[in-house]
Amino acid sequence: MLESSGLPAVPPERSKLAVLGSPISHSLSPRIHRAAYATLGYDWEYDAIELTGESLPAFLSALDGRWRGLSLTMPLKRDVVPLLDWVDPLVELVGGANTVVISDHGFRGYNTDVEGAMRSFLDAGLSSLESVWILGAGATAASLLVASVRLGASKIEIFARTPAKAEPLKALGESLGAQVVLRQWKEAPSSDEIPSAVITTVPGGALNVEFDESVRTAAVLFDVAYDPWPSEIAKSWLAVSGTVISGHDLLINQAIAQVRIFAAGTPDLPLSREADAIDAMREAIESSLEHEDF
Repeated sequence: MLESSGLPAVPPERSKLAVLGSPISHSLSPRIHRAAYATLGYDWEYDAIELTGESLPAFLSALDGRWRGLSLTMPLKRDVVPLLDWVDPLVELVGGANTVVISDHGFRGYNTDVEGAMRSFLDAGLSSLESVWILGAGATAASLLVASVRLGASKIEIFARTPAKAEPLKALGESLGAQVVLRQWKEAPSSDEIPSAVITTVPGGALNVEFDESVRTAAVLFDVAYDPWPSEIAKSWLAVSGTVISGHDLLINQAIAQVRIFAAGTPDLPLSREADAIDAMREAIESSLEHEDF
């Protein structure tokens, strides 16, 4: 099913892109991708399409030769993997793809969440981690776990409403050499040790836990959600002058890797005007926040 062949160039006439997911109306991906492509001189379309996993196979089958690529958000990152013709090794590792390139040779899947998370930590001045708490057990949590281990985290505590569903995450972390502990969601604030970072991968309005001030002042909060922003948990960190990495940071950092893939076929090749594209992305987000229309 999953081939390991070379990656042919995407024909230039393929100029349609979109982000897929559910819910999707809040997504800032169209704004930032459009800003990046306009800056880079690519005459590409980029839209948002509401789609669930049940509809994904039919949607992919109906795509025509105008389509270049897709960004995937919840709940599709894992659903798409069996439908791909080729996957990057990182997709196989984390079990989810957030980027699909469409070519005459089929669908190629990538994961830019890991790279985006690492860059977000580095941008916040964290070049290394010792331990992390991760709230949530979905595909994004898997990517944040891998990013954390790659930055040195050796102890990971995963808090899930149903810990049994987080067993694959535990196995992933242990396969990378980390010590992983699963806990009930309600236990999240009560662990004895303060981690390097608290990572929440759940929707911004769905997190109903509180953390001691000692945790909020010492640990960095990485909240992957950005609607609403600031989230309640982010507000609690900011109230004590804690350090917060927002979902906007992750959104931009994973998206610029997607732009590299769509433009050059690889996440590893920086674009000629990449810094300008990132600035345009940030301006697009700031404009959205000012107008409160996202």
